[in-house]
Amino acid sequence: MQQRLIYVMDPMCSWCWGLAPLIDAIFQAHPDVPVHLVAGSLRPHLQAPLDSASRQALAAHWQSVAALSGQPFSDPQALPEPLIYNVRPASQALIVARALDVERLWPFVRAMQQAFFAECMDITRPAVLLEIAAANGYDPVEFAARFDQADTQQLLDEDWGWAADRGLAELPILFAERDGQLALLGNGYRSPNEVLALLQRWVGAAA
Repeated sequence: MQQRLIYVMDPMCSWCWGLAPLIDAIFQAHPDVPVHLVAGSLRPHLQAPLDSASRQALAAHWQSVAALSGQPFSDPQALPEPLIYNVRPASQALIVARALDVERLWPFVRAMQQAFFAECMDITRPAVLLEIAAANGYDPVEFAARFDQADTQQLLDEDWGWAADRGLAELPILFAERDGQLALLGNGYRSPNEVLALLQRWVGAAA
């Protein structure tokens, strides 16, 4: 029997940051169940810089996520100027980190989210991503070398395609996979306690 969880997320998705404590809890409660991270995005091709109105709308949204999840959020007005909400660099970094050392992947992705949402660091900049990667134990030279490789771009496009093919309209998405069969545990933000209860039943069904 083969089983794992598949977590589809975007490092620049505020609801994904809101659900980060759930992933922490899953690693703690079920260390024997692998968690495979897949890059997904609902807006992979934005090109316009955030203007004042966009930042105000983003602030209202972040406040809503913070109120529901309890996660720390800063004010988008503090994000660097100019900033294009381009999710590709951070998603490429996820792909590189997964390829280099999967054991360090979730702490690195969580650190990217923390840097962006709570500290207003510009994680669309490769130099910032490299700094976060080095702080989380990755070799900065190897990480930088892989970042813009064609294989990395292809793997990201494959991740995005796999997520889009599932036909679900919200992120994050959490699947449980057993012997190739997928069970949906969560689509969009859901109560961590609710998802953990579903996961516990899924794990128990294999016992």
